Amino acid sequence: MPAACDSVLEDIEDIVSAQDPKPHDRQFVRKNVFPKVRKRSSQQNTQTDDDPPSDSIIPGVQKIWIRTWGCSHNNSDGEYMAGQLAAYGYKITDNSAEADLWLLNSCTVKNPAEDHFRNSIKKAQEGNKKVVLAGCVPQAQPRQDYLKGLSIIGVQQIDRVVEVVEETIKGHSVRLLGQKKDNGKRLGGARLDLPKIRKNPLIEIISINTGCLNACTYCKTKHARGDLASYPIEELVDRAKQSFQEGVCEIWLTSEDTGAYGRDIGTDLPTLLWKLVEVIPEGAMLRLGMTNPPYILEHLEEMAKILNHPRVYAFLHIPVQSASDSVLMDMKREYCVADFKRVVDFLKEKVPGITIATDIICGFPGETDEDFQETMKLVEQYRFPSLFINQFYPRPGTPAAKMHQVPAAVVGERQRVLVTEESFDSNYYVAHNPFYEQVLVPKDPVLMGKMVEVNIYEAGKHFMKGQPVSDARVYTASITRPLAKGEVSGLTEIFRQTKEDSLEQHPTYHSSFNRAVDALDITDRNIPCAVHSQTVAAVLVLDLMWLPSSPRTFLNTASSSDSGDVCMLSAFPLQTPSRQTWWWVRGL
Repeated sequence: MPAACDSVLEDIEDIVSAQDPKPHDRQFVRKNVFPKVRKRSSQQNTQTDDDPPSDSIIPGVQKIWIRTWGCSHNNSDGEYMAGQLAAYGYKITDNSAEADLWLLNSCTVKNPAEDHFRNSIKKAQEGNKKVVLAGCVPQAQPRQDYLKGLSIIGVQQIDRVVEVVEETIKGHSVRLLGQKKDNGKRLGGARLDLPKIRKNPLIEIISINTGCLNACTYCKTKHARGDLASYPIEELVDRAKQSFQEGVCEIWLTSEDTGAYGRDIGTDLPTLLWKLVEVIPEGAMLRLGMTNPPYILEHLEEMAKILNHPRVYAFLHIPVQSASDSVLMDMKREYCVADFKRVVDFLKEKVPGITIATDIICGFPGETDEDFQETMKLVEQYRFPSLFINQFYPRPGTPAAKMHQVPAAVVGERQRVLVTEESFDSNYYVAHNPFYEQVLVPKDPVLMGKMVEVNIYEAGKHFMKGQPVSDARVYTASITRPLAKGEVSGLTEIFRQTKEDSLEQHPTYHSSFNRAVDALDITDRNIPCAVHSQTVAAVLVLDLMWLPSSPRTFLNTASSSDSGDVCMLSAFPLQTPSRQTWWWVRGL
């Protein structure tokens, strides 16, 4: 095969020929190059040396709007992110329209919360806003289609929010979703001593741990927050001290399950609470967050003592979710109804006046009417002063989403409803049952103004849907045909006769009335007119009321021309004339 060149190079310097310029020649030429000054037009605006180019982006000066959904743990994360951004120089604004970037801190517990989150992303994009996503939704499912191309900061990475916002403002997409670890051990999350902007300057929310020890089949939060990871007691106490030094007078302890605190680091919740009570100043209070029944059972004696402390609210949130053991088993709640009752009974006995809050999930897969009635009996027995009732929502990726679903609404009841309106979307007629609950019925003109019996076949948040019963009686309230829409009411027979007599005696009135109707492009000649016996002009009446007995200001007409044209109106006070010849005219 022929060689590519005649000779082989033994050194790269052989590439340079004798005619090529040497390095010192190139340097000499460079020294003799003089820049040419380009003249600027005197009409052009000049920028000072301190002003950046108009197309440059300087992070740290933009306005940021933060929206948080969900629990107090999420709210605490939002406060930390706001504090760090403000400390860096960003302006936190309450006006979403003026913001350059939206930081959306999401909740994944229920479908409606994620729907609001998704809609906010769409609204931000439509407004050409930069977007950073935070919270449990993107942490649990970062590959969802509507999250593509957007910056995400994970629930354990909130201490790096400034970096993510800075890169997003520059036009980059950044995703930080990792877990905080120390020598391979998972930590509770970001540091507790980070800058923070409290929503309420008097209340400090402290997350004592993240994640939990359970694996509830309906819970999506577990996918985001993971397993239990507790903060050391000394860090939590230091955060409480700092808060009191900044004027805080109330502390909320929060987590996915406060009762499980410390099990991963060799301590427990009562030990933490006694340490915190020592640093709470006189006049300040501590509020405990949610705890599941299994992890509070072994600490009941100590918990009762703590809840009786004068600087601790006698309040505890203990979710029961269902009073059916079979449903609790399907939920994998790791306790039975008897466990829940034992906790509540003990605390009610040992802590006089304690407030017990609880949660209930309705319509969990497999729940029967008997299961639901068991829950109702529990509610009737304890009459919880604070009760959170939630419809079951199948969250993607959870075991419960794959179970056989119970219909969202249990219906079939027959009700009597009165049909009076049309729905806003014009697809239904609107009726109301005896409790003034809204019932949508088919848009059949025969039903309007009637009372009918319907079978309820569907229920929504603010309405029900009913199908008229075929063999049921239809009740008509009116003894005569209802007035047409826009038709004037209150016209007595005396008025009608007076109008007819006046028109017969003064044909000019009739001509004037027709001319006025024609001028207003009104085709209905049955519109009444007001006439005085001494005038020759007709007045169209848009709103009539019977003349009262006391003097009033009335509209009167000047005499018309012989041609019968309608004259101008004037107003003047009169003593009450005959009711047969005057009407009070309003709204003309």
